[in-house]
Amino acid sequence: MTSLTLKEHKTIKVLLVEDNMPDVVLIKEAFKESKRNVQIVVAKDGQEAMDCLKGNGHFALCFRPDIILLDLNIPKKSGLEVLNEIKSDAALREVPVIVLSGSSLDEDIRKAYDSHANFYIIKPQDLEQLFMAIHYVEKTWLGVS
Repeated sequence: MTSLTLKEHKTIKVLLVEDNMPDVVLIKEAFKESKRNVQIVVAKDGQEAMDCLKGNGHFALCFRPDIILLDLNIPKKSGLEVLNEIKSDAALREVPVIVLSGSSLDEDIRKAYDSHANFYIIKPQDLEQLFMAIHYVEKTWLGVS
């Protein structure tokens, strides 16, 4: 019983790799609806994402995330480059990576799955649908009901 209680109160750690600040604000708002405490670190480009995951530079105290939400169209290193680096690193490959992208191109979706993305979500244009997508991520990938 104690371990279940501790698990229910464990903070969910999310690395959000997104360069569009309005999207960051909306995704953070969606996570505020969570029944669990959610800590979100934002990386605004692919290089920052890898620095955070490897504890480089001003990310020396960054955490190991429970999940990574990754946009494909980001500066410095593309989302696919970041995804390939994560999945080829033995210390990181088990962290679920959910691609959250505005691209609905079959080629982008195929490339993401070929690079071992755990799931691909096309960014909803509607706020309610975005909240539903984030709730789906929590329920399916983080065990939050």
